[in-house]
Amino acid sequence: MVCKAAIARIAPSALALRVGIASAQTATVDPSYGRIEGDIEVAFGAGAVIAPRGPRAEGELRFRYLETAGLLATYEDAGAFGAAAEPPRALILGLELRPLFLFRWLEGHETGRARFDLAVDSIGFEMSAVWQQPSGAGFGSQRGFEAALAVEVPVLERASGPWIGLRGGLRWRESALESGAVVGADDRQAIVSFTLAWHQVLAVHVVDWGDRAAQ
Repeated sequence: MVCKAAIARIAPSALALRVGIASAQTATVDPSYGRIEGDIEVAFGAGAVIAPRGPRAEGELRFRYLETAGLLATYEDAGAFGAAAEPPRALILGLELRPLFLFRWLEGHETGRARFDLAVDSIGFEMSAVWQQPSGAGFGSQRGFEAALAVEVPVLERASGPWIGLRGGLRWRESALESGAVVGADDRQAIVSFTLAWHQVLAVHVVDWGDRAAQ
């Protein structure tokens, strides 16, 4: 009876201490996970593109402003895999929009689970111009448009570091867009790409470029 009474007295105190420690730990979590340590993020990586007429290796470079909008450049080449993909080479230049980060962060909707929050906030939409080189033709002789949806997962629990990316999209040939008709398989293609990239947040002060120091 004495033992049970002692446990009954100690248990509430232990529970309160545990809750207090958990609250203190939660309060010290940076909900931006390093994303606001700078205003520009540079991401470069490599991976593979899976397309209906063969895989291609890819390399990409991205610049993002406040983790929300940015520019992207991707080069694809089937030769790296020794594959007879068609077209064997492609260049993609476009725009990227990630609408969730600033809204979730400013509204306090981050959960404190770093990988989950960073992955959700990485969901983005892309619109790009495409220049392809079909076999036996010059580079850029086949032009088109791409719309894609992408998501990334960080390897570490912070913004700067290695990330694994997944991207899916549709590509249309310029002729198919102009005519509004999809005749052959090359007029519209579904693609999926996997990448391993390094992200680096940099403070280049674009956000306060026009500000002047107080006199």
